[in-house]
Amino acid sequence: MNATQDLINLENYLQKIKSREYFTIFPENPKAYPDEELQKGEKDFHSRLNTNFDSLYSKDCEDWIGEEISPYLQVGLGIKYPRFSVEKLIQNAQAVRKQWSQTAIEKRTNILLKTLDAIKNRFAELAYATMHTTGQSFLMSFQASGPHALDRALETITMGYFELTRFAKDVTWTKNLGKFDLVLEKNFKPIPKGIGLVIGCTTFPTWNSLPGLYADLISGNPVIVKPHPKAIYPMAIVINEIQNELEKNGIDKRVVQLAVDKTSELITKQLCENPAIKLIDYTGGNLFGDYVEQLKNKETFTEKAGINSVMIDSCDDIQKVASNLAFSVCLYSGQMCTAPQNIYISKEGIKTNNGVVSFEDFKNIFSEAVMSLVNNPKVGAGTIGAIQNDTTIQRINDSKKNFSDIVLSPETFVNPEFQAARILTPTIVAVDSSQTELYGKEYFGPFSILIKTNSFEESLKLIANSASEKGAITCLAYCTDSNKSQQIEETMNEVFTPVSFNFSGAAFVNQHAAFSDLHVTGGNPAGNATFTDPNFVNRRFVWIGNRYMKQ
Repeated sequence: MNATQDLINLENYLQKIKSREYFTIFPENPKAYPDEELQKGEKDFHSRLNTNFDSLYSKDCEDWIGEEISPYLQVGLGIKYPRFSVEKLIQNAQAVRKQWSQTAIEKRTNILLKTLDAIKNRFAELAYATMHTTGQSFLMSFQASGPHALDRALETITMGYFELTRFAKDVTWTKNLGKFDLVLEKNFKPIPKGIGLVIGCTTFPTWNSLPGLYADLISGNPVIVKPHPKAIYPMAIVINEIQNELEKNGIDKRVVQLAVDKTSELITKQLCENPAIKLIDYTGGNLFGDYVEQLKNKETFTEKAGINSVMIDSCDDIQKVASNLAFSVCLYSGQMCTAPQNIYISKEGIKTNNGVVSFEDFKNIFSEAVMSLVNNPKVGAGTIGAIQNDTTIQRINDSKKNFSDIVLSPETFVNPEFQAARILTPTIVAVDSSQTELYGKEYFGPFSILIKTNSFEESLKLIANSASEKGAITCLAYCTDSNKSQQIEETMNEVFTPVSFNFSGAAFVNQHAAFSDLHVTGGNPAGNATFTDPNFVNRRFVWIGNRYMKQ
């Protein structure tokens, strides 16, 4: 199935958004795609290395730059991208703003759906591009940057189309005033707010950027995409295909522009503070995210950092819990905004079908589950991937020195396929609930903290306070008591945090599915926007109603 063939089925897509059932038109398994496409993607990746990415719009660019380094190979990719000044980027966007905003909504929708089909044909190249910029494994790169990212894009296009067509375009308005009728002709227009800026991150360059990019575009706003200097390639592929489709339909390519810079000469703040920029989508750390949110005269959509918590009160099988949790903390070495960090267990222990498991016992069970996964020759290397940058490793090594109870020390891991890869096995530490200064902050990367509390009530209070004050995107709870489970759900929902209960097997707290799961609630400090609710698109345009006296 492809997106453009199903334009007439937008109503079906909307029904899937409403029903929250499983839905995708992009299979996540690479085996669902022709072998020749996968082979071509790998060939295209290798042929792209040490070249200029000259298929992007580059007229009048200042020069060509790029500084991406593969976390697996520890060598530069050598790819250069066209660099424009901030002034030129803004000038280009202003030049095409009217053309795109006046393009009929139906045509905009058609064009954007076609871009998804074009990107789909480059899933394999996208996977290699993501793998060698972020450190994700090939399979995770394929899924996250390809099918899952396009699922979110399709969801956003669908939501946008129906919000933009919610009201009648034209209407004859008649009001009876007794002896005569007052007749007015009215029209209703969704007017785009202006130029959008999408600021990407190093870990999920497309999955986090496509919702904002497509929300801006469906709303009629031109977009400047500013990826992280270390993870440009994946978004360059996406923008390349969008620009191609725009050109095929007689639309100026500059409706979507790639803005590249160097880590030593960042232009992000210059773009953010330019008065012409009206919309900003940001994914990344809290410091810059807080800055973005306080900018005046901008609509901002942020996904920042938080502290994701786990409560283990009771369960049927502790080994299944430990295995599931081990996968969640190991997946992509904890470099996910949804990865769990703080694990709360009462000193009373964990009630199971085979008796109570003490806090001390669980430390051993959990660490053994983690290392069993890491050392598994079939899935270990693919699960933990590679660490995106040296700063993460340094931060973890520095942080562990503050803890006296090291349950599992980090070790350098050698990937047999990529022996130069930057990989560190997970760190697990244990603390008492009184040591809030140690566990009350985020440790980005493969770092887990086991926290012994005095009771179920204290665990829940600490988790809720953490979400309220520091933010949280996910919360995982293991509890077989229905009354306690209801209490957890209500308490966490009051601080605008969703809860996942008793996950085992193939269900993992890290994963959020488009058309069903709402990613980030926008209600706590972890971010102010949601993938994807009506507000995610509605704040990008303004409804205007005009009235004419009928002659």
